[in-house]
Amino acid sequence: MGAYVLGFHEIDKTLLATVGGKGANLGELSAIDGVRVPEGFCVTTEAYRAVVERDPAVGLLIDGLSGLRADDREAIAEACARLRAAVEDLPVPEEIERDIVGRLAALGGDVACAVRSSATAEDLPSSSFAGQQDTYLNVRGAEAVVRAVRRCWASLFTDRAVAYRVRSGFDHRAVRVSVVVQRMIFPEAAGIMFTADPVTCNRRVVSIDAGFGLGEALVSGLVNADTYRVKAGRVVERNVSVQTRELYAAPDGGTRERPVEAARQSAQTLTDEQILRLERLGRRIEAHFGRPQDIEWGLCDGDFHVLQSRPITTLYPVPAVSDGENRVFMSYGHRQMMTDAFTPLGLSFFMLLDEALGRPPMSVAGGRFYKDMSHELSSWWARPVTLKSLGQVDVLMANALTAVAARKDFPLARGRAAVMNFGEGGPLPMARQYLKLTRQDDPGVVPSLIARNERSVQELGRAIAARSGDELFAFILEDHRELTVIMFEPRSVAAAFAGIQAANWVNKHMEAWLGEKNAADVIAQSADHNVVAAMGLDLMDVADVARRHPAVVAYLERAERETFRAGLARAEGGDVVGRAIDDYLLKYGMHCSGDIDITRTRWSEDPTLLVPIILGNIENFPPGARRAREERGRLEAENKIAELLGRLSGRRARKAARKMNVLRHFIGYREYSKHACLQRYWLYKEALLGEARKLVAKGVIAGPEDVYFLDFEEFRQAVRTGKLDYAVIERRRDEFEEYGKLTPPRVITSEGEVIGGAYDTGALPEGALAGVAVSSGVVEGTARVVLSLEEADVREGDILVTVFSDPSWSPLFVSVKGVVMEVGGVMTHGAVIAREYGLPAVVGVEGATRRIRDGQRIRLNGGEGYVELLSD
Repeated sequence: MGAYVLGFHEIDKTLLATVGGKGANLGELSAIDGVRVPEGFCVTTEAYRAVVERDPAVGLLIDGLSGLRADDREAIAEACARLRAAVEDLPVPEEIERDIVGRLAALGGDVACAVRSSATAEDLPSSSFAGQQDTYLNVRGAEAVVRAVRRCWASLFTDRAVAYRVRSGFDHRAVRVSVVVQRMIFPEAAGIMFTADPVTCNRRVVSIDAGFGLGEALVSGLVNADTYRVKAGRVVERNVSVQTRELYAAPDGGTRERPVEAARQSAQTLTDEQILRLERLGRRIEAHFGRPQDIEWGLCDGDFHVLQSRPITTLYPVPAVSDGENRVFMSYGHRQMMTDAFTPLGLSFFMLLDEALGRPPMSVAGGRFYKDMSHELSSWWARPVTLKSLGQVDVLMANALTAVAARKDFPLARGRAAVMNFGEGGPLPMARQYLKLTRQDDPGVVPSLIARNERSVQELGRAIAARSGDELFAFILEDHRELTVIMFEPRSVAAAFAGIQAANWVNKHMEAWLGEKNAADVIAQSADHNVVAAMGLDLMDVADVARRHPAVVAYLERAERETFRAGLARAEGGDVVGRAIDDYLLKYGMHCSGDIDITRTRWSEDPTLLVPIILGNIENFPPGARRAREERGRLEAENKIAELLGRLSGRRARKAARKMNVLRHFIGYREYSKHACLQRYWLYKEALLGEARKLVAKGVIAGPEDVYFLDFEEFRQAVRTGKLDYAVIERRRDEFEEYGKLTPPRVITSEGEVIGGAYDTGALPEGALAGVAVSSGVVEGTARVVLSLEEADVREGDILVTVFSDPSWSPLFVSVKGVVMEVGGVMTHGAVIAREYGLPAVVGVEGATRRIRDGQRIRLNGGEGYVELLSD
């Protein structure tokens, strides 16, 4: 036999490119002790290449697929029909046909076979491509099998398969198809088993679907399956369906439907003993492959036969637990408004903060941080404090954690709780400073804190410029101590806390005393020292400079990163506008979307990231709009304070006046500590990229950004030794791309169960999307769904709909009249800036960017916390 045909016993996972995902998995399954796999063989991708790819006419038709769009169904259908017909008409060379016939003879001659496609991009750990190609059952005779092989080759070009590859970015020529030919079994029952619950993602729960006859009846939706759930050797749930039809193998080939006799229609398909046997079989297969599996099985003559096993690709990775105790993890990214995957360098660099603070490192799963909340939630005193704090960040996350803490079947690991890091000395120094600051209410405190940090940053800039090589890495580690002092020094933490608590006090008491809801939203407008709010307003000033130079505006509309500076310099007025941009970048250029990952591209690295917002400001606002907006906000705040105090008297009025003053003096500082961190991050990054460029010059890496796929110590070692295994970078780059496709859950347990929060939607208008009210007001407008800041194209009067926002989004906020976000809470960045700018805002709207269409008319209620969909 040649390389065109291989038996299952000759196949393992190393032959993926030869036999495709399904074939490789069947080869692996056949080698597992105690797993019965019907005999068979694979017609390899070499046969496909010899017959299909080498035919010139078919090759031209395949190349013609490259210009198709995934949504052009008519064009895809027409092109695919021509391709399939051409492939099915191709003659199979005698050598290949002889190999197939020989293998069939070894199976028993005229034996009934299942013939299935096995594409090289199918049943993979990262993407299953399940159901994209065809299967033919009960195929009898060599001629029929060869014909089915040709049809499987042709099924690589079904409409659904081609559309899927176009949408997923797969090259049509990069995917080849092998064909699995396998002895048919004729089961009394068949179905699918998931070794992790596909609904909850719990890795300890096996989910089984079972029906009478051939399993294709379940896959095709012909019958409703029984469903069983098993955990730790115990059937924990049974749902028995009425089955009136089953699929069976016809004597003359193919399959037929027939009715299920009345006595079996309501019977449980599998006995409990069989269910537990199947669970044990699934765990054995899962252990071999090292990850949860989706397994096709059939019950024939009392034995279970495994027909296929593929990885479950939709599960989010579970944070590692070494002690086997029950734990629950929250997504730190949802708390920090950064739900994208980090690069390895970004992950390890952010961990340096924990190291400098002496905190245990957070877990990492799917390229994202997860914090173990078990000890806080199992503590009688820490639980309410923790949940209250998280409720201001993300209500859905707080609700999910509340649900886990209340479960009796999942007792959480106990240990020392630490609800907040107050820096050196614990909470007492911060509490003393808080009392002092609120009592004195000195408006000079925040400016002095900011000035101290600015001096520290200037000193860092001078000091880091003198370091290189291993000394630079040591210096960065040492400077993290200064960074933690800046971020967690008691007076600084107390100043931020003072503004937050004052806002909470004002909202609570003005509603109780005067029936005025969310009063702090207005009072906080145009507050002093809010660096994030200033970031958006200052960019309006840059737009005012640019609008005076039409040649520059014309250039900005076509500017590209690589030539930005040179092109700007050539435009008339470019020198003036360039200075305005440089002044802006000097203050804010260290920011970008997802900026807590040090490897993300900063505005200083690519000023074109700001160009769409500058152009939007020119189009949407008249000259001088920045000052008008700032003054309007200040006037509205002052008028609201006067109005509320005018309705109070005596002690209440005096107390409210003090709290409102504290709010105005300190609320802006809430955003400063992160800005201070990013100032240092930018200086660190500039210095580290200098070391990366030296590695490029030595031929150690291909480009400076390769170091993003090393952790901090690996980068340091490469600089120290001049040596590196480049395969590590390639592997991690692939992993990073796969992690980027995953949706991180807010809350996940150590069993892998994803826990969702929920809102009480009873009081909402019918059809409204529930969220959290974070900035009051009601507004109607056009929804503008924006998934990345770089692609934002908003007009004045639009309502921004996005997944999350961090401080880098504030320049975009000045152009919209309302904000809807999937992630966030009362005190997250987007909410703070929305209140600063006087924008109604609702956050925590689950699936907002999917459920609200771009261009749709919506009504946003920022006081009650919901969004109404009005029209397309």
